[in-house]
Amino acid sequence: MRILILGGTRFIGPPTVRRLHAQGHTLALFHRTRTDNADLPTEVTHILGNRREDFEAHAPAFRDFEPDVVLDMFPITEADAQAVMRLFTGYAGRVVAISSQDVYKAYGVINGTESGPPVAVPLTEDSPLRDKLYPYRGPTPRADDDPMRWADDYDKILVERAVMGDPALPGTVLRLPMIYGPGDYQHRLYPYLKRMDDGRSAILLDDLGAGWLWTRDYVENTAAAIALAATDPRAAGRVYNLGEMPALTLAEWVRAIGEAAGWTGEIVIAPNPTLPEALQSPPTLAQDLVASSERIRAELGYHEVVPQAEALRRTVAWERAHPPQPLDPQQYDYAAEDEALYRLRQA
Repeated sequence: MRILILGGTRFIGPPTVRRLHAQGHTLALFHRTRTDNADLPTEVTHILGNRREDFEAHAPAFRDFEPDVVLDMFPITEADAQAVMRLFTGYAGRVVAISSQDVYKAYGVINGTESGPPVAVPLTEDSPLRDKLYPYRGPTPRADDDPMRWADDYDKILVERAVMGDPALPGTVLRLPMIYGPGDYQHRLYPYLKRMDDGRSAILLDDLGAGWLWTRDYVENTAAAIALAATDPRAAGRVYNLGEMPALTLAEWVRAIGEAAGWTGEIVIAPNPTLPEALQSPPTLAQDLVASSERIRAELGYHEVVPQAEALRRTVAWERAHPPQPLDPQQYDYAAEDEALYRLRQA
């Protein structure tokens, strides 16, 4: 199969490219010239350019490649998705677009943009979506030269509508949860791991956040699911949630990280107001963000290729070798944490 990948050089992209290459598919990547491609197979064709500036100028190269599938790793705006559908109608067999579980109304409740009671979980692909579009658009538009200007127009709901709304070009949508693993530029495990490696005997969680459920997925497992959906024709016209099952609470998640890191301390759960402000969860965490990935498992036979314990061991090793820089000292105010622990134990 000939697969054109739009993006594919950051975090989730390289393991996806490597998996598709190992399966024997012919691949071409469209990406920016400054990206380091040392960890990608040498047989991959590279088409270099900036998506937002000269995407359509590369139409002849895209069409000469004659893709069976276009895998769009990073569509963030309605215009992104519309351009893909317009460019490849009549030239590709299917478009697979990477979306996010932030499309769900439950995310809007957490984000404070949706009103009403908590949405029932687990979320299925048919659960209610956000009513309010543009979840990261503030009351004042960002300046044109602001590097976050794109966030004003970000909305995966609109991306999905464009990809799934063209009868002439079938689409597949994959809704991703929180992804962790080697290459995670957000370093989602690191705040807990640093405390463990700094010899903290206890990690404080507030009572609201400790029980919060959030669907997560390991990057290599995410890549396996993307490759499966991109190459299985049964995925045409379908929307799939990805993610580990069952989801862990935050307290369970921190404990699992501790086991992978060899940490023998304790997790202390305390009333929200008694903790330093940096450790207090927002009240909107009364809403869980748990999505069922049962559909892709049942329809396409998906299963994890890396068990969670091994996934966490690999992630811990990578985080130790690649700590984020710079660190925010306010995030690691151990004196304030010790004071809160002392008060708890004296109560």
